[in-house]
Amino acid sequence: MLGRYYPGQTCSAASALELVGERWSLLILRDAFFRGHKRFSDFERSLGIAPNILAKRLESFVADGLMEVRSEPGGAREYNLTEKGRALKAVIIALNDWGDRWLQPGPIDYIHRNCGGLIKQSVACECCAKEVPLDEVGVRPRST
Repeated sequence: MLGRYYPGQTCSAASALELVGERWSLLILRDAFFRGHKRFSDFERSLGIAPNILAKRLESFVADGLMEVRSEPGGAREYNLTEKGRALKAVIIALNDWGDRWLQPGPIDYIHRNCGGLIKQSVACECCAKEVPLDEVGVRPRST
């Protein structure tokens, strides 16, 4: 199994991968976002994941602030996404869109719940508000 840490990498992508880069992590988050799963048994049944691996991932999500645990009457535990966890939804949508285009179209479309329109992600410039083609995106050192 690959390690979780990326020593010597100082970019935000490496930091994010430390939290969600393991193969089951994004699938757990996908099921929380789009299938409404909150309970251990729901994730386990949906993903077919080994209980020890699922427990470890959920514990790390709680420790890293992506989820919080709430105990239900009768002792059942629910794993609820925090604001930090919910912010990863765009990552799941982007990965799905990439897979649809370059691998094989999947069985779902992402839609706007209010009007039913398809969701389209884009990259826009904060300054001029125009959509920016990916080959026009560059980098520069961040000023401190």
